Amino acid sequence: MKTRDRIGIFDSGLGGLTVMRAIREACPSENLIYFGDTARVPYGGKSPETIIRYSLESAIFLMEQDIKMLVIACNTASSYAVDKLKGVFNIPIIDVIEPGAERATSVTKNGHIGVLGTKATIQSGAYQKAIHKRLPDAQVYSYACPLFVPLTEERFLNHPATELIVKEYLEPLKKAQIDTLLLGCTHYPVLKPLIQKELPGVQIVDSASTCAERVKKLTTPTDQKGSLQFFVSDDPAKFQAIGPSFFGETIPTVELTTQLSLV
Repeated sequence: MKTRDRIGIFDSGLGGLTVMRAIREACPSENLIYFGDTARVPYGGKSPETIIRYSLESAIFLMEQDIKMLVIACNTASSYAVDKLKGVFNIPIIDVIEPGAERATSVTKNGHIGVLGTKATIQSGAYQKAIHKRLPDAQVYSYACPLFVPLTEERFLNHPATELIVKEYLEPLKKAQIDTLLLGCTHYPVLKPLIQKELPGVQIVDSASTCAERVKKLTTPTDQKGSLQFFVSDDPAKFQAIGPSFFGETIPTVELTTQLSLV
């Protein structure tokens, strides 16, 4: 029997690499394996039933790699599939919704919290529910930002058009006088400098770092350097080329798998 010594991380594509990066920094001795479902990205525009099915298939693939913990590094999948996954798999499962909401409610001073995410994440109401569970009187202002994902994946980070789109999306939040903004998509941390520029003085919470802190609490550090492994369901060359923008370092090898167990 193989030893379950790896943490499995899945996302619909590249964005979850910001979560993996944060986990790597918080838990450098852990062995990490990442699966990006690049053949079916994005999840944000899919139906709840499809999101749950894709999430189950991604989780099954990682379970077959003998993981000891599963991280749902996708806000959309976390919004719809976390309860289903916890009911199916008997290992610790960490999502990005709960840690992000916990941090946002702990740092806000005026109770006005903004949430940015994909259309599916915002429509799910997952962040609103998680925030109000901890801070019932909070005023939550949630907005979908569907253009943020393609802009980051096409590496338009410093393009004037991106700055204009960020400005447009954030205009309602300026009027709401929020003091805390939760980035409810793992792609969005790479846009943090532009977002902070538009919202000076606002505390920005990203779901990647808060998720990593939750993972750290469940692990025991050692002196060893953890290993990294990357899988995708389509176009490993593109993933390898764009991935460093999210992961922060070179990705030496990306393996292609088309053998997802369908459910």
